[in-house]
Amino acid sequence: MPEPVFHFSRGNGPLLVSMPHVGTNLPPAVQEKLTEQGRKVTDTDWHLDKLYDFLADMGVSILMAHNSRSVIDLNRDAGGKLLYPGQNETELCPTTSFDNQPLYQKGLAPDQAEILRRKDIYWQPYHDKISRELDRIKAQFGYALLWDAHSIQSHVPRFFEGPLPDLNLGTGNGTACAAEMAQKLFAIAKESDFSAVLNGRFKGGYITRHYGNPARNIHAFQLEISQITYMDEEPTFAFQEERAKKLRPTLKKMIEAFRP
Repeated sequence: MPEPVFHFSRGNGPLLVSMPHVGTNLPPAVQEKLTEQGRKVTDTDWHLDKLYDFLADMGVSILMAHNSRSVIDLNRDAGGKLLYPGQNETELCPTTSFDNQPLYQKGLAPDQAEILRRKDIYWQPYHDKISRELDRIKAQFGYALLWDAHSIQSHVPRFFEGPLPDLNLGTGNGTACAAEMAQKLFAIAKESDFSAVLNGRFKGGYITRHYGNPARNIHAFQLEISQITYMDEEPTFAFQEERAKKLRPTLKKMIEAFRP
């Protein structure tokens, strides 16, 4: 029986939360080609399901990737279009880790045929599910909301200098979400005990920018959380419940404010 591509639970409200980088599974055909570093899946958006453990009780639909982003990055354009032209970023099928270590053994990085194979098997079904759910939600409520949930280590020199703010809100520079909604969420973040920025280094990836369409009453929003706020950033990447307890009320308040 084939491995699942994603895990989905349907809620009864207008909000879909996507977690495209929470998966850690490595299909055997991919795993056998990876370096020891690649098999550690260190660039995972660790424990987001635990951090957002209140979503189901709020009636939120939840979509979580099963496989690691090392297999294919579900938050990248399938055609290879860059998210941040001129800045360092990883590919659709990443070949290096966030600290620039090779993920594949020499000569075994995916070629174009392999990339297309992974796109068909892993990338397309996830995006088809997002599209279907947003269409269903919009048909039911007259509008649809998409929250793309991410996290990353607080220091990644490859992508940004110095420490990352705790809460990084992104709306594709205003293209994916109504301005008043974005400002409402940003106000909550700024009033919290955590540092926050709107459309800073992380402005929203492919999912936010592609699906967000305020003119069609589809509003998409990305939150990139600094992992130091809720977990250990070094192996074994342990979840820290006491830190999470301090962060959850702000996340819940933002989720509540995102829903009209």
